[in-house]
Amino acid sequence: MSAPARTIIARATPPGIGGIGVIRISGPESARIAQGLTGHILQPREAQATAFRDPEGRTLDYGIAIFFKGPASYTGEDVLELHCHGGPVIIDGLLAQVGAMGADLARPGEFTERAFLNGKLDLAQAEAVADLINSQTDVAARCALRSLRGDFSREIGDISQFIAELRVIIEANIDFSEEPVDDLSPVVLDGQLDRIKDSILKLVDRARPGELLSAGAQIVLFGAPNAGKSSLLNALAGSDHAIVSAIPGTTRDLIEVTIDIGGAAVRIVDTAGLRPSGNEIEAEGVRRAEQAIGAADLLLEVIDDAEPALCDPPLREEEGNDAVCVRVLNKIDISSRAGGRLEPEDGKPRVAISATQGLGLEQLIAVITEHLGCPGDLEDVVLARRRHLDALEQTLEHITSAQAVNMPELVAEELRLAQGALGKITGEVTTEDLLGEIFSSFCIGK
Repeated sequence: MSAPARTIIARATPPGIGGIGVIRISGPESARIAQGLTGHILQPREAQATAFRDPEGRTLDYGIAIFFKGPASYTGEDVLELHCHGGPVIIDGLLAQVGAMGADLARPGEFTERAFLNGKLDLAQAEAVADLINSQTDVAARCALRSLRGDFSREIGDISQFIAELRVIIEANIDFSEEPVDDLSPVVLDGQLDRIKDSILKLVDRARPGELLSAGAQIVLFGAPNAGKSSLLNALAGSDHAIVSAIPGTTRDLIEVTIDIGGAAVRIVDTAGLRPSGNEIEAEGVRRAEQAIGAADLLLEVIDDAEPALCDPPLREEEGNDAVCVRVLNKIDISSRAGGRLEPEDGKPRVAISATQGLGLEQLIAVITEHLGCPGDLEDVVLARRRHLDALEQTLEHITSAQAVNMPELVAEELRLAQGALGKITGEVTTEDLLGEIFSSFCIGK
């Protein structure tokens, strides 16, 4: 596959004012643009301190230009990087000048898309670029780096290669049935298929926590007014994000804070106390709280342990969320209950805490980590997206189907489909729609 012939440009640094701005250009006109801007023929991979000038010789800025001759570049094409001063006026002026010289503004993710199309990265590595940029925890960043390095892709490749070798034997025996190429008895074949399934299952087990690292999770705090939800939010966040008051109904809108739990970026959402209200603003807060409850990955029902009679459980079955609901008995500094895990009640885990005194919080975080599926052995986690897990599950289905049929032709077909499902992960099998969906989520300039 070849990348489009047009030359593209975008700023590679975030909008706003900064000490340095970086502009990236990729395509066949990069060398000509470099010479036109700097007045020099740039040597590949050498930083050139230079003035950037327009065709009339007017200086636009002073900075550094670096030229990368394709295919030895990020995109596999000729690439030019301009390192300039980071003011918006300077950057916009250079973007306009390079645009006038024939470069088009890049689409989001177009540089990385070209890297994929030119074979510099496979699709899983390309997604790892976005995951690395968007990572919100140190663990997520480290896992993204491993995927960018190609670790995940190599594991997929090893499984795919094993399937391919098995297909060759089966198909050869079909083609030369009178003179079998290899002795592949049903018992041996079943053992080989079990080996493939075992490899995939182990990879899935390591990839599920990786999906959490990639996508994050949302925990919603809910309960009656004045149960201590805002105090718990502040305690988990380690700082004051929500107003805490003894007056019931203080929280009217959703308050969100993202924290690192077990290496995952977890959004904690504080909601309005759930109670009937004639106040229009408070009623809207309750409505939003109910919406948040329906979208949560984990629910924490906060109960005032000092006055449990005031905390009639407000969550109803009709709210339609099957996420685990942890009952958090708060204010044990007043009720004099010991902190920590309690026996489950009605199938729901229970933890006793004091948000203001910090009692029982470690045990609560342990329960959260357990039910979200936060990674245990962080060095073994594979950073995965939902589509990766779907493809692995499809592969498992085809291998299982291969074990259920007796005809070699059907076994070979199921193996072909299994190999195709794995190919979707790395991009060996793909569609324009999938590429558009993946790369459109990137930032412009990457």
